[in-house]
Amino acid sequence: MNYISLIYGLVAVICAALLAYTITPPIRVLAYKIGAIDIPADARRMHKKPIPRLGGLAIFASFILTSLIFCEPSSTVVSICLGGMLLCALGTLDDIYRLHWLVKLLVQLAAATFAVLNGAVINFITFGDTIVSLGGWSIPLSILWITGLTNAINLIDGLDGLACGVSAICSFSILGVTLLMGDFSAALITAILAGSCVGFLPFNKHPARIFMGDTGALFLGYTLAIISVEGLFKLHTLLSFIIPLSIFALPILDTSWAIFRRLLHGKSPFSPDRGHLHHKLIDLGFTQKEAVGIIYAICGLLGLVALTFTDTMFKETRFIKSLLLVAAAIAIFAINFLIMKNPSARYLSGIFDPSDIPPEQLSPNKKAEIAENEAASDAESGEE
Repeated sequence: MNYISLIYGLVAVICAALLAYTITPPIRVLAYKIGAIDIPADARRMHKKPIPRLGGLAIFASFILTSLIFCEPSSTVVSICLGGMLLCALGTLDDIYRLHWLVKLLVQLAAATFAVLNGAVINFITFGDTIVSLGGWSIPLSILWITGLTNAINLIDGLDGLACGVSAICSFSILGVTLLMGDFSAALITAILAGSCVGFLPFNKHPARIFMGDTGALFLGYTLAIISVEGLFKLHTLLSFIIPLSIFALPILDTSWAIFRRLLHGKSPFSPDRGHLHHKLIDLGFTQKEAVGIIYAICGLLGLVALTFTDTMFKETRFIKSLLLVAAAIAIFAINFLIMKNPSARYLSGIFDPSDIPPEQLSPNKKAEIAENEAASDAESGEE
């Protein structure tokens, strides 16, 4: 890829980010006008006051406009535009009226089927030098993957900035893989999606001023699924399926466990509950920012594992080095997790702003230390 292509891609990303950032305020006004408001009516919701939904329209609009300007017409762009439009319409209605889960599932299956019939098909997977054709299983497995990932992104949308940030990290991970493999078309459309997420994130991070709602979560999951089918599953690498599974491991595992947990308790797999990873982190005493930061870090490390597993990174030694990275990540994560479980240790670590830690979780000595630091800071500001 030459420098002209690089500049072209950077301009596309900046365009998508600026569009998402500037479209979000009028979308927020629209959400209030049409009643797309998330009211905290149960214990699952972490916010304490009504917050407008519908922010996903800004992500959708910025992505579509930028893609139409910078991307060449292709089956991938058509599938994302038309299928995404259907899911955004579904999400908008759900953000206003709260539709039945079966209606949402049927529409998701229709969008996934359209994408598959338009060419987004997982035809094979590789095991070393062996290419395994999926044959008649290609279409049902592709529909299952697209529908499953669409729901996976939607189900992790439980904290401010969580689903949007995870989608951005997954997008950047796919971007790295496609660039390493020389697939500029897939890299460009992935970069545009990442830019759209980044542009919306300032309004969505804690404390959120707007949620992206099902409108954004369904679109992001659907788009990431199609991009992964077109840009990752078709790679002729050692184990082609490892790369997308690594990138999306966290939302996939969280969703799989949620379905199993609900069925185990005799509930519908689509019935909401408070058992997701982000809920567990909150229950352990982490703040929203801390919980989101932990999940971001996990997704980022899994994305790095996917990058190291590509053919162009370490060639014959990539499997060993990927395992080494995973082992190091697990060890570091375990140490940090033990530290951050203790509020006082969290304060000493400097990872998070002490003001984010609830006062009731701090020891009297730490409260006094924070007060002294704030007083010293105020004194310095007064002297200046």
